[in-house]
Amino acid sequence: MLKIGTLFFLLLCSAYGWAQTERVLFSPEDRIIFDRLIQEIEGEGLKPIGEVIVSTGQELLHTPYVAGTLEGHTPEILIVNLRGLDCTTFVENVLVVGGMLQEGQTDWDTYLGHLERLRYRDGLRAGYASRLHYFTDWIRNNAEKGLVEDITQSLGGVPREKRIDFMGTHPALYPSLSSEASLSAVKNVEKELSAQVTYVLAKEEVSKVESQIKNGDIIALATSVDGLDVTHTGFAFRKDNGRIHLLHASTRGGVEISKAPLAVYLQGVKGNTGIIVVRPLGAND
Repeated sequence: MLKIGTLFFLLLCSAYGWAQTERVLFSPEDRIIFDRLIQEIEGEGLKPIGEVIVSTGQELLHTPYVAGTLEGHTPEILIVNLRGLDCTTFVENVLVVGGMLQEGQTDWDTYLGHLERLRYRDGLRAGYASRLHYFTDWIRNNAEKGLVEDITQSLGGVPREKRIDFMGTHPALYPSLSSEASLSAVKNVEKELSAQVTYVLAKEEVSKVESQIKNGDIIALATSVDGLDVTHTGFAFRKDNGRIHLLHASTRGGVEISKAPLAVYLQGVKGNTGIIVVRPLGAND
């Protein structure tokens, strides 16, 4: 049963359609979806983090794909949108909720804190460039926080050096880069990323190591597109036949599980050069 204060809050937000503070922007429906996720998955918290992740992800099946939900707000604020997800916001939200349940946490404010920590460099929201826009940057920074581990090299991945500068060379695609300060800061991040080596497992090798990929591992799709590191991401999902599929927010069908096994799915992705495999680190692992 809703407490009186909570009921008043929902009625107030319903009248305006959204709630915004200096820190966060969300809708009443986001709160409802979050509460439903917690209620449906709460009993899964004692399982390994990968199992909690796939259970949480499945609760979001059929959620529409919506691009650009984090863009267009100045100054930078924490945006919550569980009504429409892109591939990265799907991964972020599932990781946060899954991790919370392993630690016995179920409240909204804790969720907001974990989401902010995951999404921003060193967990600090300090302007547009502090958001981890490039997924290899996201991986490295969250590995430093102790939240994930990049296991690509151990699976046979090989080093790849590549210039990362897509945002800096296409600023018109990103409204916040109309600010010279933000553009300069993003270019500095790109310079650092371009100097780093990323390990990528060639897509032809994926089927050979399927047995070593676990439920809930993060799968990032490396690309040959100039200036970009990764074009898509999702979670490994092992079906009953033992094959790994991709649980992801697809531009075509929203949140879904790929019909084809991952190794086959990759063959149809234009420009894909392989995958980066990242293992979430949970309290019960």
